[in-house]
Amino acid sequence: MIPYRTVEEASVALGRNLTRLETVWFDYSATKSNFHVYCHTILLLFLVFSLAPLPLVFVELSGWFDQYKIQPKVKYSLSEMFRCYKQVMKLFLLVVGTLQIVSYPSIQMVGIRSGLPLPSLMEIVAQLVVYFLIEDYTNYWIHRWLHCKLGYEMIHRIHHEHTSPIGYASPYAHWGEILILGIPTFLGPAIAPGHIMTFWLWIALRQIEAIETHSGYDFPWTLTKFIPFYGGAEYHDYHHYVGGQSQSNFASVFTYCDYIYGTDKGYRIHKKILQQQVKEEAEEKGGTKYD
Repeated sequence: MIPYRTVEEASVALGRNLTRLETVWFDYSATKSNFHVYCHTILLLFLVFSLAPLPLVFVELSGWFDQYKIQPKVKYSLSEMFRCYKQVMKLFLLVVGTLQIVSYPSIQMVGIRSGLPLPSLMEIVAQLVVYFLIEDYTNYWIHRWLHCKLGYEMIHRIHHEHTSPIGYASPYAHWGEILILGIPTFLGPAIAPGHIMTFWLWIALRQIEAIETHSGYDFPWTLTKFIPFYGGAEYHDYHHYVGGQSQSNFASVFTYCDYIYGTDKGYRIHKKILQQQVKEEAEEKGGTKYD
């Protein structure tokens, strides 16, 4: 709860006038407890899980973007995608929502705040970069463990039921995997705690990124084309395509760990073979044209 009764009192305490956004935040959260504010995380995750994959449903059903489909032989119906969403929502209610509530003491312990002042843009960007890097590295090693025999058979195989992933399949997993992979997600904010707004932005961006990498489409405007070492949908799709035996492309967001530790060799060989096939097919068509 913000320890000021009025905007004027908050301005005096900060030694400056509140920004417009800070005024809006004060008006909304001043009378709410810190726990009440934190519980908005549940609503945020529900909206992201429900709405962010929706455009991909249209893409899958319309067929207008099939030229960008990574595994064009696999098509999902509306009922199949809705079935996946229902399972995700079941896990959300039983695991994700409950986890957010019981984890509130840890939020207090690490010092994630919800009062004034709000963080600057530079502070938000710097913390998000740290969060992405920490999550990416720790997630890589946990993901590798989930592909050992014990981890895969007991937990991770459920996520790999979709050998051609779709947006709603991003959080489709065993409840144990959701708990385990929550550790890398929370580790960054625990090491470099900031404002609850930064925490919400981090959670939203990380989940949207995961949905994008499970989209099943390699769009020309994807972030892969603009951000160095960003894996993206085409990169992660290979991981699902290979399936349970996959020992390649464990990257969460960036690909540098796979490159450093040599877990992208199968993918690189696969890419070379595909490029050679495309080249040979182009040469055959060219030869037929002039025969």
